[in-house]
Amino acid sequence: METVLSLIAATLNAGTPLALAALGLAIHERSGVINLGAEGMMLLAAAAGFAAAFHFGSPWYGLAAGAAAGLALAAVFALLVVLFNVNQYGAGLATMLLGSGLSAFAGVSYAGRSLGAGETGLPVLRDLPWLGTTLFALHPLVYATIAFAFLLWRFLYRTQSGLLLRAVGESPESAHALGYPVGRIRTLAIVAGGLCCGLAGAYLSVVYTQLWSEGMVAGRGWMALALIAFGMWHPLRILLGAYLFGGLTMLQFQLQGMGVQIPSQFLAMLPYLCTIAVLALRAGSPLWLRRDMPRSLGRPFLPER
Repeated sequence: METVLSLIAATLNAGTPLALAALGLAIHERSGVINLGAEGMMLLAAAAGFAAAFHFGSPWYGLAAGAAAGLALAAVFALLVVLFNVNQYGAGLATMLLGSGLSAFAGVSYAGRSLGAGETGLPVLRDLPWLGTTLFALHPLVYATIAFAFLLWRFLYRTQSGLLLRAVGESPESAHALGYPVGRIRTLAIVAGGLCCGLAGAYLSVVYTQLWSEGMVAGRGWMALALIAFGMWHPLRILLGAYLFGGLTMLQFQLQGMGVQIPSQFLAMLPYLCTIAVLALRAGSPLWLRRDMPRSLGRPFLPER
């Protein structure tokens, strides 16, 4: 029983950065904007978060710095795609390269350093036997991410503002004709999503590994993009997919601990193989894509002047 609880806790821990990044990118895409720069935003946030946590001695400062870094890079992306109507795919790749380069430059002096283990878990509940030392001993951001997914679902499908965001993603021309500020709505969506990606990157360096190394995001930004299609742009399905991928990541360590003779390289490939499989399955189902994908996704909006 304790082994199962430990595996669930490890899955939640590993899936949290994926869930945060994917939920942030889902906000982007619900407004009709696709951002391929998540990997760069997460890397820059990981470097900024680790630096802040290292110098100020608190993981909360690190998470705040990472969120700010992700937000700043997302603002640059928003400037390109909303104000200057740059191709979204090209702007996303440029954002990814910019974030990766800046993080490698800024993180040189922090390579090989680590943070001290801080106190985690939920007060009172973490002192319970079994559940307290496993499921309730995780960082508060894990539980906040789960709550955020439910809140985002409610926002998108139960509020007027969420309906407006989805309407902009479906038909920005119609929203503009009704007098809604499409550019402002898309900018707010991009910045909010960038903040989530920043938190995800900072979580990796400040909480999950408590160290910094160049390229440490290791493709999680691209996996987050795949999770959106896997979850059909629905926050709760995206959350489930993130923890499924997180469980596959932790499965390799569990099987190795049990003495299962499977090459570690194959186990390490499992999450990425699943990512490719998900994209291939969705690409082979155009009806699913047309039903769930925002219709204006990737298209610039050029209002009549």
